[in-house]
Amino acid sequence: MKINTCICAAQDIITQGLLQRQSRTNLMSMLLKVSFVVALGGCSLLPAKTIETQQNDPKSPVVPQNTIAPPAIFSSSGDPNFVVGVVQKVGSAVVRIDSSRTVTSQVPEEFEDPFFRRFFGDRVPTQPRQRVERGSGSGFIINSSGQVLTNSHVVDGADTVTVTLKDGRTFNGKVLGEDPVTDVAVIKIDANNLPTLSLGNSDVLQPGEAVIAIGNPLGLNNTVTSGIISATGRSSSDIGASDKRVDYIQTDAAINPGNSGGPLLNVRGQVIGMNTAIIQGAQGLGFAIPVNTAQRIAQELIANGKVEHPYLGIQMVTLTPEIKERINKELGDRITLTTDKGVLLVNVVPRSPAFVAGLKSGDVIHSINNQPVSKIEDVQKLVENSKIGNPLQMQIERNGQISQLAVKPAPLPVRRES
Repeated sequence: MKINTCICAAQDIITQGLLQRQSRTNLMSMLLKVSFVVALGGCSLLPAKTIETQQNDPKSPVVPQNTIAPPAIFSSSGDPNFVVGVVQKVGSAVVRIDSSRTVTSQVPEEFEDPFFRRFFGDRVPTQPRQRVERGSGSGFIINSSGQVLTNSHVVDGADTVTVTLKDGRTFNGKVLGEDPVTDVAVIKIDANNLPTLSLGNSDVLQPGEAVIAIGNPLGLNNTVTSGIISATGRSSSDIGASDKRVDYIQTDAAINPGNSGGPLLNVRGQVIGMNTAIIQGAQGLGFAIPVNTAQRIAQELIANGKVEHPYLGIQMVTLTPEIKERINKELGDRITLTTDKGVLLVNVVPRSPAFVAGLKSGDVIHSINNQPVSKIEDVQKLVENSKIGNPLQMQIERNGQISQLAVKPAPLPVRRES
């Protein structure tokens, strides 16, 4: 069972506050289950490594035993070597992105205690300490005048960004904007007449299509892998990244830390996705942001430097007969569910648009703007496609009674970790 984690001044459409604290704890512990861990594939600063730890961190990749070689993949023209042609055609437009940021560690208050100073003397730190965190990822050039597309997490919080082309040229990069909600960022470098990648149409992709990934996994520049599209429309909650608002492309093309921000290409050499996430411990499971989503976000970032996402302030779960039975049994004195279909509100953020409109924990959403909703992904899509300030008409059920409420989405409050 999946529960959609919410965003309270953070990153999706949802977070915090159920009827009373005790009820919230009971309901959340009943519903929340962690099944796997998702890592943002490029991990520029996640986890961060200082220069020293990078030098002393030997690379020891785990090689699966008894691996059976996959069959050859052919393009639509029947050429088993089509990958070579694609790489030769577009490989020069894929770049390496190195970033660094300075992190300041504050001195714990306990060290100000005279007791500690008496015993530890000069060994007690007296000033905040700084360290430099470094990481790398991938990107691709979308404009000959130097606009580069990559993941937000590759450059998030970076003090310096360096872009290295395949031909060895290196440029300082300026982040034009980044959107952590979709994990898309745009970098500008001071250069002209650069090689570029053309963008395909991710709305027409089908499972089974051959794809190619190019990037810099684990610091190994210009690495090429190939495979197929395993699935389309994987929701953020499907892969355990519920703080994002993306329907991902799933691929079995090998994606590793450092691939983040690099292109996923079709057999014609067009970008159909941006490689972004892996599931730790899994094999043959990689995820990419559809290029149509990345392009839309990039255009807003170039024009405005930011993207505003509609925000309601709710946490929700797809209602099932099992959940209905458990809630009525354990919280029946506060919540009575008479339906086992719809989307159940688990939390409503205080002072959020949902709170102001009168939504409460325990409400079940049946429709939004006359469009039926039966799972959390339905609500996410309708909210993401709405406009800030334009009311969403919701049909809800509360303790067996049907009513209508209008909720005005507000801009999503995005909070970053320092």
